[in-house]
Amino acid sequence: MGSNAEALRDDVAKALATLKAGGTILYPTDTIWGIGCDAANAAAVAAVYELKHRAASKSLIVLVADMEMLERYVGSDACRAAEAFACAERPTTVIYPSAMNLAVGVAANDGSVGIRIAQHPFCTALTKALGGAIVSTSANISGHPQHGKGLANVEEEIRNRVDYVVNERQDTAKGGAASRIVRIRPDGTVEIVRE
Repeated sequence: MGSNAEALRDDVAKALATLKAGGTILYPTDTIWGIGCDAANAAAVAAVYELKHRAASKSLIVLVADMEMLERYVGSDACRAAEAFACAERPTTVIYPSAMNLAVGVAANDGSVGIRIAQHPFCTALTKALGGAIVSTSANISGHPQHGKGLANVEEEIRNRVDYVVNERQDTAKGGAASRIVRIRPDGTVEIVRE
């Protein structure tokens, strides 16, 4: 048990160093394996788009550690409107009508942004260590299918081009399905986008 905790700390430290240097990581989330970077670093965000061959018109999801960190990006009113969803036991990405303190390219053209409070030990530890949000986009080339859970199912091009790959162990292999998505409209009403 101690060795798993030590391995997790080591992975978090290496991933953190990569993020702080403006690099990209391949990492496990509470849903599927994802490509990530510091969500406040515009050059790193651009690198994620290039890596995925993703159209610049498509926004990215970000992960945060808790409600306090979420408030920094969407404000207190939006936090209150989405609290039941943001803190749901099932991984739920909430699309907020506007965002702040994120790099150019993270939010959609209309200013909205999808944010999920991480429910995975690695993600929670990493966002807390970074002190901010990390990008979380599926670990596949845009337009290619997602191949279920597990690092072995991630396309070789992705594995070879990120700057750091988190080790797959029992405690980093959770997930396998995409999150539920809900949208908070500007008037505060809620729309279920994906159940």
